[in-house]
Amino acid sequence: MADLTQQQWSEQCEKDDNAVILDVRTDAEFDEGYIPGALQIDIFNGAEFLKRAKALDPEKNYYVYCRSGGRSGQACMLLNSIGVKNAYNLKGGIIEWKGEINN
Repeated sequence: MADLTQQQWSEQCEKDDNAVILDVRTDAEFDEGYIPGALQIDIFNGAEFLKRAKALDPEKNYYVYCRSGGRSGQACMLLNSIGVKNAYNLKGGIIEWKGEINN
């Protein structure tokens, strides 16, 4: 797992042909706005999160975010523990995000 700044995260993700953006917030938070192209899996729903995480391609690079960076850090560690090699946490989360947001 790596904690990346907003700039590092967006630049690296943009150049990565193997990138998947993962939003680990709740459905209600996701509905308020999300980073374009994000796949949402709610980390608060533990069993469902783990089930869906295990179905992800472990060879992809996951760019993970939440509201402020805490849950996404946990999600990155969980992803690493189930065999995902590359998980990048967005420091500061979506509340500090300066890029595009879909509503």
